[in-house]
Amino acid sequence: MSKVIWKPGTFIYPLPVVMVSCGDMEKSNIITVAWTGIINTDKPMCYISVRKERYSHDIIKKTKEFVINLTNKDLVYATDWCGVKTGAKVDKFKEMKLTKEKAKFVKCPLIKESPVSIECRVKEIRELGSHDMFMAEILSIDADESYIDDKGAFDITKCNLITYANGKYFALGKQVGKFGYSVAKKNKKRK
Repeated sequence: MSKVIWKPGTFIYPLPVVMVSCGDMEKSNIITVAWTGIINTDKPMCYISVRKERYSHDIIKKTKEFVINLTNKDLVYATDWCGVKTGAKVDKFKEMKLTKEKAKFVKCPLIKESPVSIECRVKEIRELGSHDMFMAEILSIDADESYIDDKGAFDITKCNLITYANGKYFALGKQVGKFGYSVAKKNKKRK
């Protein structure tokens, strides 16, 4: 099998697709972002990259905070809609019938319907060209209790999270492995 060479571009797929809420409880917005990820563990940090001309860009730049709300199959329509409409002209919470929930550490609202909301405070803004990268400290992870198992652990398999790849949304499938399973010692039964 041979590979075809294409010009450089944005082709690392699949990506998480999230709804980022910003502003405050009275005046807020939601922007759909697929350019997001973890950048550090101690202190936990993440990033979102946002085009400078987007309505949410200036809100986040001014307030220095945002909330990453993970999305699932139930939110796929709202996720797409919030990505193609501008908050300068519509109230996305109202139009998509999403519920604002008060955060613990930031003024931005959480999206109640999201299985997980991640409260973030911007530490650095890196101008990269078409996008600015907002690097932020993770202040809190707010998980819907319906996704917590009977042992108190978060069960991500119950969330039905979605991803984005090449202009399409996909539901995450079944688990095919776990971290470290390729090198784990096999348990030998004692006789």
